[in-house]
Amino acid sequence: MGFLDALLGRSKPVRPDLEQLFALPSAAVTLQAGAGFVPTGVGAVCFASVEGGAFSRLQQEVRALLDADAGEGGTGIPVEFSQDQYGYTWLIARHGPEETAELVNDLHAVNTLLADAGFGPQLLCSLVGFHEQDGARGLGLVYLYKRGTFYPFAPMPGAAERRDNPLELQVRGLLSGELPIEQDLGRWFPVWGAPGL
Repeated sequence: MGFLDALLGRSKPVRPDLEQLFALPSAAVTLQAGAGFVPTGVGAVCFASVEGGAFSRLQQEVRALLDADAGEGGTGIPVEFSQDQYGYTWLIARHGPEETAELVNDLHAVNTLLADAGFGPQLLCSLVGFHEQDGARGLGLVYLYKRGTFYPFAPMPGAAERRDNPLELQVRGLLSGELPIEQDLGRWFPVWGAPGL
């Protein structure tokens, strides 16, 4: 950062550290012990869609990479792509609820593949879904690609686009020693209708 940047209050953007994703399995254990939330086995990567042949080929590569263990005796479920009401594309990976480490490996592989292919600017977030053991409430741990931080997102059950803010703050306190939590609450963006919640 230069002198002028410091003088004007500008800062360099945080470089994404995809290795932070590997802290999620440990955080999942803490979340289960401290708040009673268990993994759903569903995770997703959200990115802004880009038209063109290069991106279509990349989607095929991602699908081939993650679908490799779904056939020939593998236990995986083929990867899915969906588009939300805001026009963002979600790549959805599924594993058994006890396979959080495998799910995180898939999410890391997708993020790395997209970033290495030059699509890093289109990456928005990754999400791993959780729910209470009785299934009443859902929770997502969201990784902000451009910030290198996590935040909890807890939609209210049965309520149209309302959040359970006390639960989100409880989870922040519970996981602050395990994950780099986003300090700016204004960046805890809602991800309504995200897969896995």
